Formats: sequence, C-alpha cells, structure tokens
Amino acid sequence: MVSAEFGSLEAFGDAVRRWRDRIPPESVGLTAAGQRRAAGLRREELALLAGISADYVTRLEQGRATHPSDQVVEALARALRLSAAERAHLFRLAGLAPPGPDRVPATLTPSVHRLLRRLSGTPVAVFDAAWTLLLANPLYTALLGERPEWRGHGRNGAWWTFLGPTGRVRQSPEARRAMEAALVLDLRTTAGRFPADPRLGELIAELRADSPRFAELWESGAVGRHEAARKTVNHPEVGPLTLDCDILTVAGDELRVMVYTAEPDSLDADRLSLLATTVLPALTTAPPDANSLTDLIT
Repeated sequence: MVSAEFGSLEAFGDAVRRWRDRIPPESVGLTAAGQRRAAGLRREELALLAGISADYVTRLEQGRATHPSDQVVEALARALRLSAAERAHLFRLAGLAPPGPDRVPATLTPSVHRLLRRLSGTPVAVFDAAWTLLLANPLYTALLGERPEWRGHGRNGAWWTFLGPTGRVRQSPEARRAMEAALVLDLRTTAGRFPADPRLGELIAELRADSPRFAELWESGAVGRHEAARKTVNHPEVGPLTLDCDILTVAGDELRVMVYTAEPDSLDADRLSLLATTVLPALTTAPPDANSLTDLIT
C-alpha cells in the first residue's frame, strides 16, 4: 500500500517550510537584514538559492502548486541542505522516485557547502558532471543575473552556451571556441559514465539536433580541457568587470566548481566589492525576476 504522504503536496509544503526555518541566512552567505519573525530563511531567500520564483515557493508551501518536477525538487533539496534520507523523502512527497545510481550525481556534500560558505565574498557556482547548475551563491547571482524558474534544459551550461541567448559575459573568439570544445569533451566523458541517464541523453540529442556547432564538435571527436580564463562581465549597475574564471573539479563527487576572482587592489576588485555591498542586499530582499536571465558557462 502506498503511504498517504506519497505525492502529498500539503506534506511537501510542510516539509519545505520546516526545513527552511532551520537554516540561518548567515550560513548560506545571506545577510539577516531587517526584522525577522523566524531565524531561518525567508521564502524569497530560498527561492534565490534554489533558482526558482518566490511565488512558486509560496504556492508549493501552501499546497497550491502542481506537482514539482524532479529538477525543482533537486534544487530545493540542495538549497535546504538536506541529508540523503531527507532528500529521498522530499522526492517521495513530490510523488517522484529518488534518482538512482544510473543518474548523473546531483548531491552536494557538506564539504562543498562549507566551501561555498567560506567563499561567500566570491562569486561561486557548482555544476554537476553534465554541466547542470546545482547551486550558486548570492554573489554569483548578483554578478551574472537573477535566475528565473527555468524550464527544460535551461539550467544547463552546455545548453546555455550553444542554444541560449547572449548573456553578460564577453570572451574572445578563441577563448569561446576552446570553452565549447571543453564542454563537448566533458559531456562525452559523462555520457560514457552514465549512459542510462535519460535527461543527459535528451540534452545531448537536443544539442546535436539544434546546434550545428555542437553537432560539428560532437561528430569530430574534438577534445579540450577547461583552463583558467579572463572574462569581462558587463554588469548593468557597477559597470564592466574583468575577472579570472577558474573551474575546479571535486574528485569523486563529479562536481565542477566555477569561481570568479578579481586582481587585488584593482578597479575590478572595487567594483566586485561594490556589487557585494549594493546590488546583493537588494537581491536578498526582493523575489527573483522571472523575466531576467543569468549566464551559466558563457
């Protein structure tokens, strides 16, 4: 017999609200500004961390939304820092089976959470082995744009690179081509390790069908690797920032950590500091703009 809680939106909303209340905003790099009725995260703060709209979080907690997708549940589980057992329970409350070992891993370990917390003053994002965005800290979001409630493969960096709209980051043609080749190599390697992952298969099929550049690289067997690069971010409020972008691999966890840093004592460092002190506080007190977009890889 199926549990009465399986697929229960009321129980799902209760669980999200309960877990949200136990996370101090300071622990995820947010400033606890203004009067707060509880010590935990506000709905708009959870929405910011999970990359979904605050209105959708409200409807989920009130049991008024449709059943969430596995991507939404995964994003909430990461933002709420759930344990493996809690994550599996949240999937079941959503009427979904927890992902099995044949799927690309999407779990953030406590050590990665600690890394993001220690780097709260640095724009950092974490991706899985298929380049799907798992979690971005608030300063990364402030730098590259608020995240809407994306559909389909819109949270995937490879999809964004080959099929998405132009974002804020500018690269030279040579750097762009090198990055594209490295992304294709990453996806080919990941597909070899997780051949039964249906979402990864759908992503690669869509890219091959809709992006001539991706199809060319995929068929040619082009290889490449991610290296440190300098990128210019055209920010609408603080102006252009030229930053170093490093991609770190977490051995054994199939994760890619993207970190943006500025040269010390430079104008770019000053603008990054200005971003943290002016734009970021505004983001943490307002719901994400469902019409704005963020860069993922490009």
